[in-house]
Amino acid sequence: MVKALLLAMMMQAGVAAPPVVAPVSSLPHVKVVTGAGEFTLRLERDKAPLTVANFLRYVDQKRFDGTVFYRAMMVGEAGQFGLIQGGTQGNSKRVLPPVKHEPTSATGLSNTDMAISMARGAPGSANGDFFIIIGDLSSLDATEADPGFAAFGKVVAGREVVKAIQAAPVSATLGEGAMKGQMIEKPVPIVRMVRTLPVPNAEPDLVPEAASIAAEPAAAD
Repeated sequence: MVKALLLAMMMQAGVAAPPVVAPVSSLPHVKVVTGAGEFTLRLERDKAPLTVANFLRYVDQKRFDGTVFYRAMMVGEAGQFGLIQGGTQGNSKRVLPPVKHEPTSATGLSNTDMAISMARGAPGSANGDFFIIIGDLSSLDATEADPGFAAFGKVVAGREVVKAIQAAPVSATLGEGAMKGQMIEKPVPIVRMVRTLPVPNAEPDLVPEAASIAAEPAAAD
């Protein structure tokens, strides 16, 4: 109330009001440098603390540096739905102990456009593989019958790079199970991941969208 009165008095006196400064996010941000370009992640530490801490350990220890994006899934004529998947692929020199599963029903996050989630086999087995969603795949969220996949952040800059990786040519024969026909012929290098400053005018928080489609990410063996 006092602040509003002071602003009104300044306007009446012809004094310019101070500029409005946008709040700076306190959430950790990570820059991902790939062979296709760079994008930035915002990690929802307040909502998915265990999953974010696990991911940041890989970042800080440079365990992602030199890995690849190896999977790209496109659904629809323009690839409006799908995902890209990358990470350690079970490399014993890179993987850390698995992280406890944080379902979206507990975190309030959702597997919607540009969300990043952990790839896994059984719940609680996720370690160093992750996927980024294109379009609305909220069908991957947790339900009473299905623990779903653990979303823990979002791409807030560089969406076009994610789409470029999704459009990479895939092999018709490589891969097993749900991943067959989705393995990138020439995997896209993850050159490095580093913590970075928040992105000004970042995209909105993760929110469900109108359309959804089922998909089945899987952790690499």
